[in-house]
Amino acid sequence: MSTTTRIVLALAAVVLLIILAFLFLRGDDGGAAQSPGATEAVSPSLAVSATASAAASAAAELQVAMIIAQGGLGDQSYNDLANTGLMEGEQELGIEAQRIESPDIVSQGEAVLRQAGDAGFDVVVDLEFSTADALVAVAAEFPDTQWTFMNLPLEGDNITSFVFAEHQGGYLAGALSALATADTSIPGMNEELVIGAVGGTKSTGIDKFIVGFMQGAQETNPDVEVLVSYTNDFGDATKGQQAAEAMFEQGADIVYQIAGGAGLGVIQAAEDAGKWAIGVDTDQSYLSPDAVLTSMVKRTDLAVLQSVQRGAEGTLGGEVVSLDLAAGGVELGPINDAVPADYVDQVDQLRQQIIDGEIEVWDVIEQGYPDYFSE
Repeated sequence: MSTTTRIVLALAAVVLLIILAFLFLRGDDGGAAQSPGATEAVSPSLAVSATASAAASAAAELQVAMIIAQGGLGDQSYNDLANTGLMEGEQELGIEAQRIESPDIVSQGEAVLRQAGDAGFDVVVDLEFSTADALVAVAAEFPDTQWTFMNLPLEGDNITSFVFAEHQGGYLAGALSALATADTSIPGMNEELVIGAVGGTKSTGIDKFIVGFMQGAQETNPDVEVLVSYTNDFGDATKGQQAAEAMFEQGADIVYQIAGGAGLGVIQAAEDAGKWAIGVDTDQSYLSPDAVLTSMVKRTDLAVLQSVQRGAEGTLGGEVVSLDLAAGGVELGPINDAVPADYVDQVDQLRQQIIDGEIEVWDVIEQGYPDYFSE
């Protein structure tokens, strides 16, 4: 390096030091130097952005697990609709939740719950009706985990229950069935006033659907007979198909399925026989457009999504959330075009009467069993 180059570099360094000293004396905002007690103002937009970023980061770290109920994923009904809500929550919050399935959730339920607690999840969503008592016990052992439960009101500071009015939706399905079965101008309807309901298990959780269905049918037409049977299974479609076929042989032309994956066989039996099925939990008309009269939709997706959202907000715990007709927790899905518009209007009127309290639908969980239904 030449002597001239060294001199130029030295002068440049001196100039740079002078400029830095000048800027320091003026203050780092380019204006007058700040007094020792002054604080730098923070842009409100930057503060909000920082808060939102922190909240988003916390939400993204949320650890969520969902315990799958009998019938498992792929039932095209209760579990699958709940999983849709979980996927929506994952996408919204940028998380990856865990799905926990057991080959025998009824007998292994408590152990599965305790394993979820041990794993340190922030939120555990339990879809299995039979684990209610176990959840209350396990939740007390893991107070730092928020637990949400479907279908029954449970007590606990870290438990949030989502209770659906399945009986109200069932009432509307029964009323529609009573109107339709008496109208032989509808394809597939015979002269006999017989309809049916196939449940997955004999339990208050399933009978809540069925009793509402019976009440709606018989209050609409007292001459209608309602057949009832159970598959004792939520996954075997063959059992559902056999149960429905037996009812069709007894004169039924509409069968309401409340049997998860086993209920898919009810829909198949209706299609094969040229009769009608009523789907459950989700809109099942796509499975057989010419054989599904309607579906009693139970918005488990909404409950699961709220579980995730409120878990991120820190607002879960010690609450029972009612998801009835008025709240949009239950509803009838699309009604087949074969049903006269007048019947649809009558069902809509009944819906409003239930919401307005003019019709009280029997709830077996709250009231026990009515005289017209055998335990």
